[in-house]
Amino acid sequence: MARPSQPLLTRDSVVAAALRIIDSEGLAACSTPRLAREFGVRAPSLYHHFADRADIMAEVARLVVRQTPFPKERDPDRWMDWFVEQAVNFRRTILKHPNVAPILLEFLPRDQLSVLYDAAAELLAEAGVPVEVHALVLDGLETLTVGAALITATKGAENRSTPFPALNPATDTNLARAVAANPWNTTEELFAEVVRAMLRGAMAQAGVSVG
Repeated sequence: MARPSQPLLTRDSVVAAALRIIDSEGLAACSTPRLAREFGVRAPSLYHHFADRADIMAEVARLVVRQTPFPKERDPDRWMDWFVEQAVNFRRTILKHPNVAPILLEFLPRDQLSVLYDAAAELLAEAGVPVEVHALVLDGLETLTVGAALITATKGAENRSTPFPALNPATDTNLARAVAANPWNTTEELFAEVVRAMLRGAMAQAGVSVG
């Protein structure tokens, strides 16, 4: 069978192409005419598969979220480790596509995440975490993870792994002292500890001490 003379136009192929363009050329470059040229068609052809550009961007956000791996170990006795690893994984996924970060801010797929949060709430219940702080944990993790990823994504690639890259030791003496005493060397290590601190705080809110 002869191969098609142009790439097959489907929802999945359009979303994948949109992500490639955003990754390589930036969000502003991913217009519908630019995307249509990837398939050798005119922009109106895309609207046989999508309502508008916003519909395409929403699917790009869903694709990025789906790329996040789940922790392999799901042990209720180590539930905090599971949540830290999941948050770190999601942050890593977003930072693999830093140009997509603004899309996630606008089109975070709540329905997709709701299923994941339900499974996470089940793990919290199995671990004996008081139900009254489940929403605090889940909402707090989303806010922390997405917010941290967005802030880091706005930095230049060369500055994404170092906390406070604009630090001037000569003028920012207090901050310089804090950074010098900080035992977590990368933004990812620091983020993981921020997540742990939030989880410990949620447990303290429920009157449960954590070792």
